[in-house]
Amino acid sequence: MEYLKSLPFVDGDRMGIHGWSYGGFMTTSFMLQTRCIQSGRCRRPGTRLEHVEVMYGERYMDTPQSNLEGYSKNKLVGKADKLKGKLLLIHGTQDATVVWQHTVNFLRDAVSKGVQVDYFMYPGHEHNVRGKDRIHLMQKISDYFDLYLKK
Repeated sequence: MEYLKSLPFVDGDRMGIHGWSYGGFMTTSFMLQTRCIQSGRCRRPGTRLEHVEVMYGERYMDTPQSNLEGYSKNKLVGKADKLKGKLLLIHGTQDATVVWQHTVNFLRDAVSKGVQVDYFMYPGHEHNVRGKDRIHLMQKISDYFDLYLKK
């Protein structure tokens, strides 16, 4: 992060990050650990890797039984009070890869700790938002960054 901020074409006071699926997990994790990012946008954050489809969670983490410490360290639920900056969570209601409960649990944690998080859902969409709704999604992302990062 410090390297990026040192570049002459980077405004270190207005940096954003975005990702979805595993990238959404990484975006949310990053926003819970650093003060450098002003705005983040995340689709489908896997807030507990042991509940993500096996091909994702166990590919990187091995099984929960053999890597209890790793899974515990990477659990996002319970850490909402560490959020730095503005975060927009987006989730499709029919996602079988990263089930909706991940986002609901993180939102519940944020509400219980008085942390403001922005949220948008795409009814009927699975892991990817497709068709004309994809245009809506990309506009939603652009608008969020404009709202919080544009001068």
